[in-house]
Amino acid sequence: MTGDTLQIVIQVLALLFAVSFHESAHGWVAWKCGDPTARDLGRISLNPLRHIDPVGSVLVPAVLAFSGAPVFGWAKPVPVALDRTRDPRSANLLISAAGPISNLILAGLFAIAITMVRQEDGSFGVDSRIGAALLWFGRFSVRINVVLAVFNLLPIPPLDGFGVLESLLPRSMAPLAYWMRHYGMLILLAVILSGALSWILAPAQNAVLHWMLGRS
Repeated sequence: MTGDTLQIVIQVLALLFAVSFHESAHGWVAWKCGDPTARDLGRISLNPLRHIDPVGSVLVPAVLAFSGAPVFGWAKPVPVALDRTRDPRSANLLISAAGPISNLILAGLFAIAITMVRQEDGSFGVDSRIGAALLWFGRFSVRINVVLAVFNLLPIPPLDGFGVLESLLPRSMAPLAYWMRHYGMLILLAVILSGALSWILAPAQNAVLHWMLGRS
């Protein structure tokens, strides 16, 4: 396996772990709020096979990686039945926020691990193929988890940020929330196609990478 192919495999594996952690967090918090749907379906698991979307988790990331573009993707959303929770409004807030928060926690853990092995001159002293692969996995895991967290916090349906916003809006603004849910995908596509998404994500990603890993 060539170095480039190995890096692509590592990127896809890191993405699968990140989205599995993200979806499991949604399911776990839903369970704690009273909805056992995700638990009963076996979706509270770090096993990527439980969460894989063939297109979003494998095909799209692989195509992006082989084309040299930034790797990105998604998993099957965890099913949530808010009407089974004890307090649907609060549950919506907690469940929605759980995914992005889990990615930030994961990014922080990987960053700490990388910092611990970084030497005083800024190098990592990696002199084996396995060590280099683990370092690539850790560095990309920081990046992809930060990107997933920031992206999912956008207050646009069907992203998690909208679930947070919807829970905080006064009930009098329910018609606005309904309208946004109806046109959410169109709004999200417009943001992506306009280039505004890169304008939002790039500064956050670069700032965190520079702070955590000492590079832009």
